[in-house]
Amino acid sequence: MKIRRIILGCLSSLLFASCADMDYKEYNIYDENYIKQTFGNVYGFMTTIYNDLDYDFGNHYSGASLCSATDEAVYSHQGNNIETFYNGSWSPSKPNTYSWSSMWEGINYCNIVIEKFDSLEFKDYELDLNYKAEMEKYKNMKWESRWARAQFYFQLLRTYGGVPLITKPMNADEANGMPRVAADTLFKFIDDECAEIKDSIIADYSNAYVELGLNENGRANNLTVMALRAQAALYHASPLFTEGKSDEEKKALWLTAAKRAQECINACRSRQITLDADYSTLFNQDNYSKSKEIIFARRTAGSNSFEKYNYPIGMENAGGGNCPTQNLVDAYEMTNGMAITDNGSGYDPQNPYAGRDARLAKTIAVNGEQWPNGLTNEDGLETYYGGLNSRTTTYGTPTGYYLKKYVRPDQIIGASNATTSYHTYIYYRLGQLYLDYAEAALNATGSGYSVPEGCSMTAAQAINLVRKRAGQPDLPEGLDFDTFTKRYRNERFVELAFEGHRFYDVRRWKAGATYFKDIKVMEITKNSDGTFTYNTVTNPSYITARTWDEKMNLAPLPQSEIMKSGALTQNPGWE
Repeated sequence: MKIRRIILGCLSSLLFASCADMDYKEYNIYDENYIKQTFGNVYGFMTTIYNDLDYDFGNHYSGASLCSATDEAVYSHQGNNIETFYNGSWSPSKPNTYSWSSMWEGINYCNIVIEKFDSLEFKDYELDLNYKAEMEKYKNMKWESRWARAQFYFQLLRTYGGVPLITKPMNADEANGMPRVAADTLFKFIDDECAEIKDSIIADYSNAYVELGLNENGRANNLTVMALRAQAALYHASPLFTEGKSDEEKKALWLTAAKRAQECINACRSRQITLDADYSTLFNQDNYSKSKEIIFARRTAGSNSFEKYNYPIGMENAGGGNCPTQNLVDAYEMTNGMAITDNGSGYDPQNPYAGRDARLAKTIAVNGEQWPNGLTNEDGLETYYGGLNSRTTTYGTPTGYYLKKYVRPDQIIGASNATTSYHTYIYYRLGQLYLDYAEAALNATGSGYSVPEGCSMTAAQAINLVRKRAGQPDLPEGLDFDTFTKRYRNERFVELAFEGHRFYDVRRWKAGATYFKDIKVMEITKNSDGTFTYNTVTNPSYITARTWDEKMNLAPLPQSEIMKSGALTQNPGWE
């Protein structure tokens, strides 16, 4: 495990990268005593901890994101490693999951901060004017580190299930001898940690370090802690982690998840965290400063890589990228709240994007649309067969669509006058919390219209808050449990598209065979009179066929780690 990479006592140097919205500088770290000499040296450790928080902007799979391992998207470059997740070649020797090493590295640094750098006094600086403010910032590091450690463990847990629980620095032999603990044990650890952290960590950084002239809004606060606690509780209650439990135990876990989400929602409301009026505000360049909905996000350095990966093929330096599926497009309702398959919905298969949920146009670029700004096609995107941006061009969209969400429409990626911008990967936001609450409330009560004990909303009321922002009508009254569950999952699919949830949601529901095997695309033909014919095709020969096995609900542990350890065991089905 990467836990062995303890740097204390080493003479090698570690370079810390900078990150927006935090006072991150570059530091050289030499040994424990050196680090303890100054505030700045200790603060440097927080840089690597925050930088180990993962984001998925195509940085792990040569442009592909995890969305293209689900029914959200198809990556336009066939043969990319993202296909390992579904083409039958995923294995312990080819684990293809980056989280194992990066999460253990993060846990390692958190343990160092908590164990080695707690209770320092920096007496040489007592006479400095800013000593008190510096000490407040320093003391908060312990709580930030404990939150980050819990966050890293949650990300390991949702990927692998139970893993070793290591809460202090260890050498390689000690770390490699640690066995996996049960998932229940890890969920309890995360919940207990968050319970202890939430009332101690700084609640609001906007005025926390005025004397130091810092804007620290990129750090985790108490809302971030509560959001992690709520999401971990939701996963704990999900079918993947409740096998063998009684119905009563399952209901209790769902009720706990509802209460955790309700607590965070209440705290958000008291702090004027609200749903953004415009859904697209969440994903534009200035979202961190303009959005009132984001609770915590990982902001990256200025770049145009994401646009290069995902701009429509046919533009200079564009890669085509993660192309939304027809599965996702079909999930967007009509503005009257009816599914496109419902009788009387008004859906026209030859005018397929008219009268649809507004989130479709804010998330997905369609044939004929003038997007992005640098597109020179007079008639807009040409995703029809033979068009400039279609699959008939190398790396053109295989689905008929291009990605908008998180993509900057005004980025210049050409060789001349190229621009860059920050990108913000959202971890927690209020709209997601409402949906988390709705799922927990539905399963805790067995109804979409009952309020769980100790809570204040029904599942329907929580979902309707999200739908109202999108301009969609309330869910109908009187839906039975199975129908409500289907509507809820569809709402989550649409609202949280391309935010990193789908890969894990379908697995925790144990529904991969339902959602991940069949991929639909839109084939478009341009007629001689300039009109178009639209035809949905399932599993066409020009995209890689997808397989599913229940063992894929959890990732295989890397075989290299199994071989190094005397205690690690492999996940079922991957032996």
